[in-house]
Amino acid sequence: MSGDNKVAPVIIKRKKVVSGDGHHGGAWKVAYADFVTAMMAFFLLMWLLNATTEKQRKGIADYFSPTVALARVSGGGDGPLGGDSVFAENVLPRMGTGSTSLRPMADNREKGSFSKGESSDQDTQTEVFEQAEDMLMGRGGESMVADELMKHIFTEVTDEGLVVELFETQEAPLFKGEAEPTQLLRDLAIVLVRAAQIVTNPIAIEGHTAAYPVVLAKNPSWDVSGMRATAFRELLFKANLPEQRVQRVTSHADREPREANTMDLRNSRIEVVFLRRQLE
Repeated sequence: MSGDNKVAPVIIKRKKVVSGDGHHGGAWKVAYADFVTAMMAFFLLMWLLNATTEKQRKGIADYFSPTVALARVSGGGDGPLGGDSVFAENVLPRMGTGSTSLRPMADNREKGSFSKGESSDQDTQTEVFEQAEDMLMGRGGESMVADELMKHIFTEVTDEGLVVELFETQEAPLFKGEAEPTQLLRDLAIVLVRAAQIVTNPIAIEGHTAAYPVVLAKNPSWDVSGMRATAFRELLFKANLPEQRVQRVTSHADREPREANTMDLRNSRIEVVFLRRQLE
């Protein structure tokens, strides 16, 4: 037993091993999650811009716009502002965003901003344009145009107004020779006069032609498009359209083709634009 006391004690050291902090302790995961969230929000925004209409986007923008009650009259005090409220229309800083809807200013209109009354008038005109467009194209189940005439009509509502395009085909031209109207164009003129009874806006008439072969010594497209626009204006007058309704007659020659092939017959057309009324 005494021999056992001479044996040196066995000492076991347990060394605590500390592993690495795992790429800065996982903070990169938070940054990566923020990046993924931001990318998801960006692609969601791009999808919304592509999937919504102009009116819907305006509604979304109005929803997030701050609303502050603005006073048009004096605050009634005698302080440094002379009794004016800092939110009064005549004191409110002008940042080029237009006037208030209660008292529009002419210089704000020049910046392209509309007051509530002006915007409402523009919307009303657009609704009338769309109603006339539906009747011309028979989209509502009721059309003022026969099927054989409807094949030669294309309508579009733009910022300028309601554009009614009359185009010819190989089988049914609008003109004989350079500027002699066919019976088809005479019938289309009657249709346009009927539409002018619904849409009372002023009218612009524009003549277009397909490109002529370059081998010609002189390009007649300017003269021909001008003569055709003038001939159609006379047809409208004969169909009892008041002369004061026509604001302008324009010759575009072959400068604004509808088809990539400038010599395509589809580019020969008459455009009638019911112009938007601009408020003074």
